[in-house]
Amino acid sequence: MIVTYNWLKEFVAIDATPQDLCHRLTMAGLEVDSLKELGAGLETVIVARLDQVDPHPQADRLTLCQVNTGSEVVSVVCGATNHKVGDLVALAQPGTVLPGDFKIKKSKIRGQVSCGMLCSEKELGLAEESEGIMILPVHLPIGRPVFDVMGWRDYQIEIGLTPNRPDCLSVIGVAREVAALYGKQLTLPTIKLAEAREAISTHARVAIENTAACPRYAARMIRGVKIGPSPDWMVRRLEAVGMRSINNIVDVTNYVMMELGHPLHAFDFRFVEEGRIVVKCAQEGDTFATLDGQEHQLSADDLMICDGRKAVALAGVMGGLNSEVQDDTETILLEAAYFNPVTVRRTSKRHGLHTESSHRFERGADIDMVPVALDRAAALMAELGGGEILAGVVDVYPQSLPQREISLALVSVNRLLDLSLDAATVAGCLESIGLTVTTQAGKSGIFAVKIPSFRPDLEREIDLIEEIARLHGYDKIPVSMPIGVVDATLPPARQRLQKKLRDMLVAAGFAETINYSFVGANAVDKIALADDDVRRNQVPILNPLSEEQAMMRTSLVPSVLESVTRNLNYRSTDLRLFELRPVFLAAAGEQTAERLSLVAVMTGRKDPQGWAQSGADVDFFDLKGVVEEILGAFGLEQGSFDAAASQPYLHPGKSCALTTQSGALLGYLGEVHPRTLAAFDIDQPVYLLDIDAEELFLHHVARRSFTPLSRFPDVSRDTSLLVDEDTKAAEILAILRQNKARTVEDLTLFDLYAGQGIPPGKKSIGVRIRYRDMAKTLTEEEVGKAHDRMIKVLCDKLAAEIR
Repeated sequence: MIVTYNWLKEFVAIDATPQDLCHRLTMAGLEVDSLKELGAGLETVIVARLDQVDPHPQADRLTLCQVNTGSEVVSVVCGATNHKVGDLVALAQPGTVLPGDFKIKKSKIRGQVSCGMLCSEKELGLAEESEGIMILPVHLPIGRPVFDVMGWRDYQIEIGLTPNRPDCLSVIGVAREVAALYGKQLTLPTIKLAEAREAISTHARVAIENTAACPRYAARMIRGVKIGPSPDWMVRRLEAVGMRSINNIVDVTNYVMMELGHPLHAFDFRFVEEGRIVVKCAQEGDTFATLDGQEHQLSADDLMICDGRKAVALAGVMGGLNSEVQDDTETILLEAAYFNPVTVRRTSKRHGLHTESSHRFERGADIDMVPVALDRAAALMAELGGGEILAGVVDVYPQSLPQREISLALVSVNRLLDLSLDAATVAGCLESIGLTVTTQAGKSGIFAVKIPSFRPDLEREIDLIEEIARLHGYDKIPVSMPIGVVDATLPPARQRLQKKLRDMLVAAGFAETINYSFVGANAVDKIALADDDVRRNQVPILNPLSEEQAMMRTSLVPSVLESVTRNLNYRSTDLRLFELRPVFLAAAGEQTAERLSLVAVMTGRKDPQGWAQSGADVDFFDLKGVVEEILGAFGLEQGSFDAAASQPYLHPGKSCALTTQSGALLGYLGEVHPRTLAAFDIDQPVYLLDIDAEELFLHHVARRSFTPLSRFPDVSRDTSLLVDEDTKAAEILAILRQNKARTVEDLTLFDLYAGQGIPPGKKSIGVRIRYRDMAKTLTEEEVGKAHDRMIKVLCDKLAAEIR
């Protein structure tokens, strides 16, 4: 929001410097982004008189002027044609630096000496465009700085407002804050309204079909106006706050909007068919051309201002090309309305139109300002356009919005601000910004605060306390150091287990990825889940950012594989990635369950590329080794791998299920199915681990017993057995563990062979058993007896033979 110092002083009588004013505003929560002096450095641009104007002897389009500065007459070459002898002009003397860092020098132009430049409004930074040089009023003293004698010296103040302060999107709104900060009275602009005898009701009617989107709509009619340029004072003021002058009628609507903060719109009444305004929603698919010449396809949610037959404005956003004010316009239908902020915001975003009008409406305009802004603009249009205002106003306001009231306790104010304010100070702070404060009957220290319609941001008691804090002064609140208590408690067990699992994977060379919890609806199709798989019951997002983020994910597999794809696209082919995040499972008719899941992947080379490395790629057993490390760390060394079970996104025969010794399913691991790799555009083998972390934590062995080291030597025995080729290693180890002797310290399958010398349908398995006693050295007889018993049991149960 841009305001000027002089404009503010019209409504608040302050004598503070602009610098002090900016400091006070910033400290009160209205942060001033910049302070710019208008006319700074232009003291050498003075009022001068043209004593003689002759054609340039060597140029047809130039004139040679003799310019009287009050102390001397100088020669100046000018390219404009709108000047004559006796005119007062703005002379930039040599040495002047004009806006745009343009320095004026004494020079020769086509052989004639030019001692300065005759300036236009554009060259002095007073307007974006100008025709010819600036001709000044004849009564000005010659030789004085132009900005001083014209009263143009001012300060432009740019305030960075937060979205919750629409009340300050006007000069009056900022002036109200200034009045409160300096303890001054706010003076509102005087409205002098002279109405004709003829009533507006005989010419125009208004109907509101959607009162939720438009609670109030008012209109006035000004007849007999003449469209022309605005007076200099209005042009200067609009230019100073960043707005371009168009014509006297349109400029009035912009001027009042900047002054009072309420957007207005002027229709050429010739194009308002049937003389009536209807506020209603558009028909789906209709098109409408706005004032900027762009055509928009409308939605049924767009609120439109229509006449008897067509739409004439996009409500609260922009007027229509079919009813704009033109050079020959004579009758103006002036609109002032209040539109629902949500309706305007959605329309503005939908059509990509952000205007000064929509900026104010979508933050919350003041519904009580409608008649005030309407009368102010009508009076100015009659004054500047020479028309007459028809009697009366069409003001459709079906149901007044209720006035809000908030209860405020003095004890709450002092407790939260750590102050000792009395009731009078608190009431004075709130009343200074237009709030009405009364003491509740029979309740000492409890105020009933009525909130004006221009402050939609004040909703709760804490909002009022914030207002008191900033108006009383943040610098008056005592400084105190925060008091903290050191909490030495350990993190929850679940959090410690998550950290343990994450740290193990990082130590194993994996990098953690964090993806969005949202995926596309086709994510489950890409990993080929069965139709009856519970993971197909995805929870939809009500307002998704895109179709690719429309569902809560039920598996981490698609997200992690997408991460693999992105890395491969960046030519990072050696990857070890994992994600430890929740998934969201929704069984039919049940509440959505959030479960922690772990997915890890390996692909590419085992070791970094180098002359001393083998260059071999990772395989299933590299991933299996990581799994065994995890199981060991969580006290589940006896976990088993079941090759008969798998997942549709894993390669059959190259994957397995992971279970505990008791048979509880922990997850799956293996090579990713080629079909799944193709769905993610991956062209190299990937090995994936998918673990239900909740189940892993559930079976975690929290305490493990310590076994002291034996000081006696161990003894190992190796035995080779012929078993059926479909016999699983896990089955052999399970039998040995179930029947192991007391002195067995370790069991290992150290050899596998099938081929020459081995009967068809058989394979050779080498079993190594290590024995040790804690109290003595084992004898050969003791070791042999224990070993023979275990091997016999193994042979009996598996029909195995000793080689």
